[in-house]
Amino acid sequence: MNLQEQIGALEVRVDQINELNRLAAAPEAAAAPASDPDSDEKPALHVSRPSQNALTLAIGAQSVTLQPEQIGQLIEELANARASMSPEPPMAIPPGWRFASTKNPVMAVQKQPNGDRLLVARHTGHGWVPFTFAPDVVVQLYMLLSQ
Repeated sequence: MNLQEQIGALEVRVDQINELNRLAAAPEAAAAPASDPDSDEKPALHVSRPSQNALTLAIGAQSVTLQPEQIGQLIEELANARASMSPEPPMAIPPGWRFASTKNPVMAVQKQPNGDRLLVARHTGHGWVPFTFAPDVVVQLYMLLSQ
């Protein structure tokens, strides 16, 4: 099963979960007795790491094991989707936030026609991460890094 098929299978399962949540929120759902003993349990996402270079995602009875290239593609798709969602991630670093940092990442910089700078840094977990800085923010960044 290729990555697109695996993602499709997960999307179908997520749609099923969303439908179950919608039905559970409906007023008539509260009055109707459950015919299936498992219907009280909402399927949840379970993540496991069966080996160094694999990650298994499971929702209910459906599971998919992803390899490094597929994980990179999924991270990119998730990041692009999350960037368009509301609310935005918090502006402050949350207490207890766990992260993997990359020491001395490979970077590339490109000047944009409007004077902004595009900085692309390679993170070992996220891959290539792009940031665009206005000229005044470039100065602020330089000052922060040189303190």
